[in-house]
Amino acid sequence: METPIMPQGTAIWLIENTALTFEQIADFCGLHPLEVQALADEQVSVGMVGVDPVNLGQLTREEIERCSKNPKSKLNMAVQKFLAPKPKSKKKYTPLLKRRERPDAIAWLVKFYPDIPDASVCSLVSTTKTTVQSIRDRTHARMSEIHPKDPVLLGFCSQIELDSAVSQIKKSNSPEENK
Repeated sequence: METPIMPQGTAIWLIENTALTFEQIADFCGLHPLEVQALADEQVSVGMVGVDPVNLGQLTREEIERCSKNPKSKLNMAVQKFLAPKPKSKKKYTPLLKRRERPDAIAWLVKFYPDIPDASVCSLVSTTKTTVQSIRDRTHARMSEIHPKDPVLLGFCSQIELDSAVSQIKKSNSPEENK
């Protein structure tokens, strides 16, 4: 079962602000009922601040009211309305093969999306503006060796990130904004 982000803080808030039983709170937060009772008695929660699960989108007021009326029912986690993007992992070392493929990815972006800003290319491929500009101007030192390749297939960015950048290009080029 899925548990809230900060289970003890959530339990404290539920104890202070609802009429739920310790068993309901313990079941929802993934804690033992005795832990919840200790939190309520402030034996282990001295100075802890409660976390509002309604504001975090983990619970709804209707769900709390439903379970307050029936002590035998269980709280259900609210359905998340959006997916949080995965954080990018920052690698300190880029293998030589990847470094040699980066200009290919830049060339692909410039070829298929000539209106893409340099900043977008830099964020998608993790490169510098001077490299992007040298490939646009065809003055790159290895220009004869560069063959455009999809940056998603090379692993520089995800398809979602690429689609997001492309949609921003289309929005900026839309005729409504040019009026």
